[in-house]
Amino acid sequence: MAASELYTKFARVWIPDPEEVWKSAELLKDYKPGDKILLLHLEEGKDLEYRLDPKTKELPHLRNPDILVGENDLTALSYLHEPAVLHNLRVRFIDSKLIYTYCGIVLVAINPYEQLPIYGEDIINAYSGQNMGDMDPHIFAVAEEAYKQMARDERNQSIIVSGESGAGKTVSAKYAMRYFATVSGSASEANVEEKVLASNPIMESIGNAKTTRNDNSSRFGKYIEIGFDKRYRIIGANMRTYLLEKSRVVFQAEEERNYHIFYQLCASAKLPEFKMLRLGDANNFHYTKQGSSPVIEGVDDAKEMAHTRQACTLLGISESYQMGIFRILAGILHLGNVGFTSRDSDSCAIPPKHEPLSIFCDLMGVDYEEMSHWLCHRKLATATETYIKPISKLQATNARDALSKHIYAKLFSWIVDHVNQALHSAVKQHSFIGVLDIYGFETFEINSFEQFCINYANEKLQQQFNMHVFKLEQEEYMKEQIPWTLIDFYDNQPCINLIESKLGILDLLDEECKMPKGTDDTWAQKLYNTHLNKCALFEKPRLSNKAFIIQHFADKVEYQCEGFLEKNKDTVFEEQIKVLKSSKFKMLPELFQDDEKAISPTSATSSGRTPLSRTPVKPTKGRPGQIAKEHKKTVGHQFRNSLHLLMETLNATTPHYVRCIKPNDFKFPFTFDEKRAVQQLRACGVLETIRISAAGFPSRWTYQEFFSRYRVLMKQKDVLGDRKQTCKNVLEKLILDKDKYQFGKTKIFFRAGQVAYLEKLRADKLRAACIRIQKTIRGWLLRKKYLRMQRAAITVQRYVRGYQARCYAKFLRRTKAATIIQKYWRMYVVRRRYKIRRAATIVLQSRLRGYLARNHYHRILREHKAVIIQKWVRGWLARKHYKRSLRAIIYLQCCFRRMMAKRELKKLKIEARSVERYKKLHIGMENKIMQLQRKVDEQNKDYKCLMEKLTSLEGAYSSETEKLRNDLERLQLSEEEAKVATGRVLSLQEEIAKLRKDLEQTQSEKKSIEERADKYKQETEQLVSNLKEENSLLKQEKEVLNHRIVEQAKEMTETMEKKLVEETKQLELDLNDERLRYQNLLNEFSRLEERYDDLKEEMTLMVNVPKPGHKRTDSTHSSNESEYTFSSEMAETEDIPSRTEEPSEKKVPLDMSLFLKLQKRVTELEQEKQVMQDELDRREEQVLRSKAKEEERPQLRGAELEYESLKRQELESENKKLKNELNELRKALSEKSAPEVTAPGAPAYRVLMEQLTSVSEELDVRKEEVLILRSQLVSQKEAIQPKNTMTDATILLEDVQKMKDKGEIAQAYIGLKETNRLLESQLQSQKRSHENEAEALRGEIQSLKEENNRQQQLLAQNLQLPPEARIEASLQHEITRLTNENLDLMEQLEKQDKTVRKLKKQLKLFAKKIGELEVGQMENISPGQIIDEPIRPVNIPRKEKDFQGMLEYKKEDEQKLVKNLILELKPRGVAVNLIPGLPAYILFMCVRHADYLNDDQKVRSLLTSTINSIKKVLKKRGDDFETVSFWLSNTCRFLHCLKQYSGEEGFMKHNTSRQNEHCLTNFDLAEYRQVLSDLAIQIYQQLVRVLENILQPMIVSGMLEHETIQGVSGVKPTGLRKRTSSIADEGTYTLDSILRQLNSFHSVMCQHGMDPELIKQVAKQMFYIVGAVTLNNLLLRKDMCSWSKGMQIRYNVSQLEEWLRDKNLMNSGAKETLEPLIQAAQLLQVKKKTDDDAEAICSMCNALTTAQIVKVLNLYTPVNEFEERVSVSFIRTIQVRLRDRKDSPQLLMDAKHIFPVTFPFNPSSLALETIQIPASLGLGFISRV
Repeated sequence: MAASELYTKFARVWIPDPEEVWKSAELLKDYKPGDKILLLHLEEGKDLEYRLDPKTKELPHLRNPDILVGENDLTALSYLHEPAVLHNLRVRFIDSKLIYTYCGIVLVAINPYEQLPIYGEDIINAYSGQNMGDMDPHIFAVAEEAYKQMARDERNQSIIVSGESGAGKTVSAKYAMRYFATVSGSASEANVEEKVLASNPIMESIGNAKTTRNDNSSRFGKYIEIGFDKRYRIIGANMRTYLLEKSRVVFQAEEERNYHIFYQLCASAKLPEFKMLRLGDANNFHYTKQGSSPVIEGVDDAKEMAHTRQACTLLGISESYQMGIFRILAGILHLGNVGFTSRDSDSCAIPPKHEPLSIFCDLMGVDYEEMSHWLCHRKLATATETYIKPISKLQATNARDALSKHIYAKLFSWIVDHVNQALHSAVKQHSFIGVLDIYGFETFEINSFEQFCINYANEKLQQQFNMHVFKLEQEEYMKEQIPWTLIDFYDNQPCINLIESKLGILDLLDEECKMPKGTDDTWAQKLYNTHLNKCALFEKPRLSNKAFIIQHFADKVEYQCEGFLEKNKDTVFEEQIKVLKSSKFKMLPELFQDDEKAISPTSATSSGRTPLSRTPVKPTKGRPGQIAKEHKKTVGHQFRNSLHLLMETLNATTPHYVRCIKPNDFKFPFTFDEKRAVQQLRACGVLETIRISAAGFPSRWTYQEFFSRYRVLMKQKDVLGDRKQTCKNVLEKLILDKDKYQFGKTKIFFRAGQVAYLEKLRADKLRAACIRIQKTIRGWLLRKKYLRMQRAAITVQRYVRGYQARCYAKFLRRTKAATIIQKYWRMYVVRRRYKIRRAATIVLQSRLRGYLARNHYHRILREHKAVIIQKWVRGWLARKHYKRSLRAIIYLQCCFRRMMAKRELKKLKIEARSVERYKKLHIGMENKIMQLQRKVDEQNKDYKCLMEKLTSLEGAYSSETEKLRNDLERLQLSEEEAKVATGRVLSLQEEIAKLRKDLEQTQSEKKSIEERADKYKQETEQLVSNLKEENSLLKQEKEVLNHRIVEQAKEMTETMEKKLVEETKQLELDLNDERLRYQNLLNEFSRLEERYDDLKEEMTLMVNVPKPGHKRTDSTHSSNESEYTFSSEMAETEDIPSRTEEPSEKKVPLDMSLFLKLQKRVTELEQEKQVMQDELDRREEQVLRSKAKEEERPQLRGAELEYESLKRQELESENKKLKNELNELRKALSEKSAPEVTAPGAPAYRVLMEQLTSVSEELDVRKEEVLILRSQLVSQKEAIQPKNTMTDATILLEDVQKMKDKGEIAQAYIGLKETNRLLESQLQSQKRSHENEAEALRGEIQSLKEENNRQQQLLAQNLQLPPEARIEASLQHEITRLTNENLDLMEQLEKQDKTVRKLKKQLKLFAKKIGELEVGQMENISPGQIIDEPIRPVNIPRKEKDFQGMLEYKKEDEQKLVKNLILELKPRGVAVNLIPGLPAYILFMCVRHADYLNDDQKVRSLLTSTINSIKKVLKKRGDDFETVSFWLSNTCRFLHCLKQYSGEEGFMKHNTSRQNEHCLTNFDLAEYRQVLSDLAIQIYQQLVRVLENILQPMIVSGMLEHETIQGVSGVKPTGLRKRTSSIADEGTYTLDSILRQLNSFHSVMCQHGMDPELIKQVAKQMFYIVGAVTLNNLLLRKDMCSWSKGMQIRYNVSQLEEWLRDKNLMNSGAKETLEPLIQAAQLLQVKKKTDDDAEAICSMCNALTTAQIVKVLNLYTPVNEFEERVSVSFIRTIQVRLRDRKDSPQLLMDAKHIFPVTFPFNPSSLALETIQIPASLGLGFISRV
C-alpha cells in the first residue's frame, strides 16, 4: 500500500511547532498526489492550511493509533519518528507517572525530581530472574539482563549510563550496583557488596557538588567494574575516574556549591575531634562562599558527614587516615583565605603572621616562612643560571588556586586508589559487570576545553553505540534468514579523526603546548590553516578569530580557544610542591610520591578538569640538568589514552545502555519540557536508534501472535492447518507491496507504518461488525418496542376517548345549568351593586360639591386678598426703585456734568488765552444759542404733558382708594358675623364630642368585662389542658425513661460484649505478633546454629590439615540459596590462591574470633528466646485460666458419660481382640497360604461371608443389649450412692433416695430417660450420616453439571474451528478425556485393591473365629457323630501376651535406631505402606521404656539424637517436599504424643483408661516439648520455602500470562523486548499446572497424616504466595493491566476457590488472602469515569493500598480501540478521596511473609500396644514390652 493512501480524511498527523516542537492535527479531506496544501484541524479547535515543501514534497508524520500510545518499547510503535517518540515519552511520564521506557536496547530514564517507591527490595525480588520484556521497563530489568547474560554467555557486561547534568545518571548507576549487591550476594563473610555500595557516599562527597541544574551533580566520570567469581557472587570491584572538575575547588558560579565534603566538614566543625582543624561556618571561607548557596534544601551535611565516615570505616580507611584526609581538606579551605598585598605592579607579599596561612602550615606540617616565600615568588631557570623572581598579586592568587586544585586532585586520586584497594579481592575474578557513569553531550553559550573533552568522549561512545545497534539488527535478520540490505546510518568516524588523528585538534594542541611562546591565538591560526575548507565538519565563526566550530553527531558546537593551552598543560609551581613534599605530616608526601618530576615553572594557571587513570605514569630518570626540559603528558593526551582504554574495555563486553533525560531545567516534579527533551533525545542517540530501526523492519510478530491478532481479517477458507502458510496467504491479499514485509523462520517483519495499516483494517472490520450487530439489535429492540407501544396506545386511546365522551356530556349538562344559575345570580348581583353604587354616588356627590364650593370660595377670597397685597407691594417697590434710580441718575448726571464742565472750563481757559479761539467762538455762538433756545422750548412742552398725566393719575388713585376703603369696611362686618357663627358651631361640636366620648367609654367598659370573662374561661380551659398535657408528658417521660433504662442496659451489655470481643481480638493479635516475632527469632537462631555447625566443621577441617586440592566450601553460598543445604566439593587451586599460600595458623584466630562472636550471639538469642517463651507461657496460662473460669461450671456426670466410656472400653477390648486374631490369622496364612480357597469366587468364600454377616449382626445386637443393661446398672448405682455435686440432677437423685417407697419408680424413670437419650443420639447420628450422603450426592451432581457445561463449551468451540482444526481439537479432547478416565480408573483400582486387602484380612480373621466356633461345637457333639464326620485339622491359638506399649533397645543400639528410623528412612514407602506417624510412635514408645526404667541419660540421649538427626535429614534433603512434609507430620505427632501421655490433666481428657495407664511416670519432658515445638516451627518455615520455590515459576505464567479463557485477551504489537506469549507452549505453565501442584501438595500431606489444622495453615500460606506474587507482577507490568486480563484473573481465582471447596478448606482463611488480587481484577473491569465511579472504587478496594490503586489506574492499558484510558483528573479524584486513608506506602506485597504457625493439640486414638513394627524398617534389635 502506498504511503499517500494513508492520508485520508480524519487521519491524524504531526506538524512542527515552535513552542511544542510537534503539534497534533487532523486531516479535513483526503490527500491526493499533487496537492500542495493540506487542510488540517488542530486539537485546540483551529483550522490550518499546511503548505508542503515544494522541493521535498514530504508529507507530515502520521500519528500512531491510540492503542499503541504509551507502549513500554518505542520500537513497538508502528510509525517510528521523532514526534511519536516524544509523545509516547510524554504520555508515559505525565499521565502514567512512568519514568522508564525501552527504545530497543536502550533504557530511557526521565528524572522525576521526586522520590518514587520503586526501588525497594521487594521490587528487586520481583525483577530477579525475570526476562527483560516480561516486566515493565526499569533499571533493575537492565541490571538483571546484564547479570543473566554474564552467567549464560560467559561474557563480561557493561552498563553505560549517560546524560547531561541533573538527568539522574549517578542515581541510576547507584541503583544498578545496589541490584547486583542484593541479587548476587558475596562469596565470603567480608560483605563485599556492602563495601561496593559504601563507595558511593565517599565518591559523592568528594566528587559531587550542587550546580544550577542538579543538587548532587557528579563532577567526574567513573567506570566501576564489579567482579564476580565462578558462582557469580560479588568478590570485589575496581573504579576508574575521568575528568575531575578541579576548577570547582577554587571557583563556583552563583547558586552553586563546592564539593560536598567541604560543607560536611564545616557542618561538623563543633565535633571534639575536629577542633584542631579550626573550621567554622562555610561562609567564612573564600572557597565555599562564592556561590552564595551553602545549604541544600532537605540535606543535613552533618548527617552526611557521619555517613561518609561510616563508609570510610567500612572500606578499611582507618581513623588516622580519615583525620589526615580531613586535615588536608581543611588546609585547602584555609589556603583559600590567604590574602596578598601589592608592593608594586610586579611584586606582592603576605602580611606577617597571617592567620589563614599559619593554620594551613600547621595543618600541613610545613614551614611558614618557606611557604610564604614561594607563594609570592617563583624560580626561573636558564641555561646558565637560576634566579628567583617576585610575582604580582594576580599571579600569586592564581598560583595559590593552582596549588589548591593540585592538592585536591592528588587527594582525590589517593582516595580512589584506597577505595580500589579495599574493594580488591585476592580471589581470581571470573567475570565482571562494568557500570559507566559518564557525562552526556554538552553545549553552552561559552564552551571551553572541558566541553571539548566531554563531547569527544561522547563521539567515541556514540560510534560504539551505533555499531552495536547495527550489529544487533544484522544478527536478527541473519537469524531469521531475512535478505540483508545495508542500512545507512550516521558514521561519526570523520569527526573522531578530526579530533584525534595526526595533525588533528588534540595533536596540534599538544604541539602548541610544547612551543615556548605558544598561545591560544597561534593555535587557532594553525587550526584554521590545517582544517578550514578541508574538513566539512570544521568551521570558523564569522565574527571571531579565536574560536572554531565542530559539527558533532548531536549538534554544532562553537569552542572558544581562550584557555585551551593552559588547561591542557595543567601546571603548578615546582617549588610549592617541594615544600609540601618536605612536610612533617606523613600522609601529605604520600600524595605526591607518583607526581611527575618535570613540572613547568612558567605558569600557575590550572585546568578545570583532569583525567585520572587507574595506573599512574612513572617519571623517567634523567640528569638533574634535564629536569626543566622534560614535559609531562598533557591533559588531552592522558584523556585520549584513558578513553582508548575505556573503549577497549567496552568493546570486549556486551553493552547495555541507559540514557537519562532531564525533563525540565527548573527541577519541577513530573513536568515535561518538549524542547529540552528533544535536544537530549537527539544528543543521546535515541533518535538514531529509532532511525536505524525504522530503516529496516521495526515491527516483528511471531506467526502465532499475528494469527491471533488478525484472525478477524481472515475468511474461513483462508485458515489452514499451517499457521505460517495462512499468514503468508493473508498478507499477500492485505498488503500488495511485498517489499513492505518479509517472512522469517519464526517471525514476520514489517516496514514502518504497516502495523498501523493492519490495525486500521482490523479496527474497521471490528467497527463494521459492531455496527451491523448494533443495527440488527437496535432494529429488533425498536420494532419490539414499537409494537408494544402501539398496542398500549390503542388500549389507552379507547379508554381515553370513552372517558372524554362521558366527560363532555357531563360538561354540557353542567354548562346549561350553570348558565341559568349565572343569569339569575348575575342579575341579582348587578341590581344590588347598582343600588349600593347609586346611594354611595349621591352621598359622595353632595359631599364633594360642598367641598368644591367651599374650596372655590376660599380660593377667590385668597386671590382677591393677594391682588390687593400685590398691588400695594408692587407700587411701593416701583416707587422705591424709581426714587433710587432717580437719585442715582441725578448723581451720575451731576458727576458727569461736573466732569464735562471741568473739561470745558479747561478748554475755555486755554481758548481764552488765544485770540483766534475767541474769533471762532463768536462765529458759531449764534447758531448754538438758537439751538439751545429750541431745546428749551421742547422741554417745556414735555413738562406740561407730564404734569397733566400726573394730575389724572392722582385723581384715579384717590377714587380707587376710596372704593377699596368701603370694601374693607364691608368685609370687616361680614367677618365679625362669621366669627359669631363659628363660635356657636364650636360649642355644638364640643357637646357632640362629649356625648360620643361617654358612649365610647360605656362600650369599652362592656367590652373589657366581656374580654375578662372570655379570658377567665380560656385560662381555665388552658389550665385543664396543661394539666392533661403534663400528665401525658409525665407518662411519656416515664415510658421513655423505662425504655432508655432498658436500652442503656442493652447498650451496656453490648458494649461490654464488644469490649470483651475487642480485647479478645487484641489479645489474639498480640499473641500472633509475639508468635511471629518469636518464630522469626527462631529462624534466625536456626540459621546461626547452622552457621555455627559449618564453622565448627570448617575449623575441624583446618585443624586436621586436609590434602591439597580438597577443601570443604562454605555451606551458606549466598543469601539466595537455601539455608539448609550443605555439600562438599572439589575446589580448584587457582580459584583461591591466597588460601593455599597462607598457613592455617593465621586463619585459625580469625575463625575463632568469629566463632566466639557467634557463640555470644547464640547465647543472647537463647536468653531472649527464654524470655519470650516465659512471656508466651504466661499469656497462654492467662488465656487458659480465663477459659477455665468460663468453663468452670458444674457438669452432670450421669449415666450417659458412663455409657459412653463403657461403650468405648467395650469397643477397644473388642478391637484389641480382633487385631490379635487378625495377627494370628495373618501368621497362619503366611505360613501356609491357599489362594484358591480364599479367592473371591470360591464357595468357601461365600459361605464365610454369609456367616460373617450373621455373626456380626448378632454381635451388634448383643453389644447393644449389654450396654443398655450396664448403663441401667450404673444409674442404679448412682441413685444409691449419689455424688456430692451442686447440679439439679444430683438434687433430684437425693430427693429420690429420701423417698424410700418410690425408689424403684425413680430408678425405672432414670433408666427409661437414659434409654431415650441413647435412641435420640442414634437418630442424630443417622441423620448426620444421611445429611453427609446427601451433601456428597449434591457435590457429585454439581461436578456432573460443571462437566456437562465444560463439554458444551468445548463442543461450541470445536464447531467454530475449521474441519482440520476441529478434528485435531476433538482428538486432543478425546485423549484428555481418556487420560482423565484412565487416572480415575487407576484411583478406583487402587481403592478396590485396598478394599480387597482389607476384606482378605477380615476374611482371615473371621475364618479363625469360625474355626474356634466349630471347635466349641465339636465339644458338644456326641462320640457317634464324631465317628460319622471326617476329622478336620484344628488350629490351636496361642494366648496373646498383654503388651504395655513400650519398645526396648540397648544403649549401644541408639545410633542404629536413629539411623534406620530417621536418617535412612524413605518417606515415600513409609507413607504408602505404613500407618501415618509410625516413626513418631516408635520413638515415643522407646522414650516410654526409658522413662519406665527411670534412666534420665537414656531419655536425654534419645531425644537429643532424634532432634539432631531430623535436622540433619532436613539439611541434606531440605528441598524435597515429601521429606519436609513427612518429618513435619512426624514431629507434630511426636509432640502430641509427649503431650497426650505427659500426665497433665489438660491433655488427658480424650484418653482412654488404657492410654492413661501409658502416661510417663518419672520425667517431665515439658522443656523437650518446647524444643520439639521450635523444631516443628523451623520445619514448617522450611516447608513454606520449598512450596514457594516450587510454585514461584508457575504463578506468573499460570495466573497472568496464560489465557485460560481463549480469545478474550488481545495480542498487542510488541517491540524489540518481546513479552512472554500468552499462548501456552509445551514448557509453559498453566492454571492446570498450579492446580495439579496444589493437589500433589495436598495429597502428600494427607498421606503423611498431617493435622487438618496444619494443612489449613499451609493452604493459607500457599494461596497468600499465589496472590502476592500475582499482584506484584500485575503492578509491575503495564501490558497486564487491561479489562480482558481482569476477567482472566477473576476466572483463575474462581478456579482456586473451587479447589478450596473440593478440599473442604474454605474456612482456612486462604480465600481472604486472595482478596487484594480479586479487588485489583475488579478495579481493571469497573467503570472509571465519573465521581460515582470513584466513590465505588474507594469503597470496593479496601484491601488495596492507595499506592496500589493509583498504580493500577496509571498502568491501565486498552487492548482494543474501543476501550479508553483512565484520565488524569479521575486518578487525582481517587487520590483526593483516599488521602485520609492510613495505609502502608509500600507498593508491593511482601511475598516472603510467613504467617505465624500454631500446632493445636490433636490426640491420637491409636493404642500403643497394638502398633506393629514392620520388618522393612530394619528394627529387629528392638523388642516390644
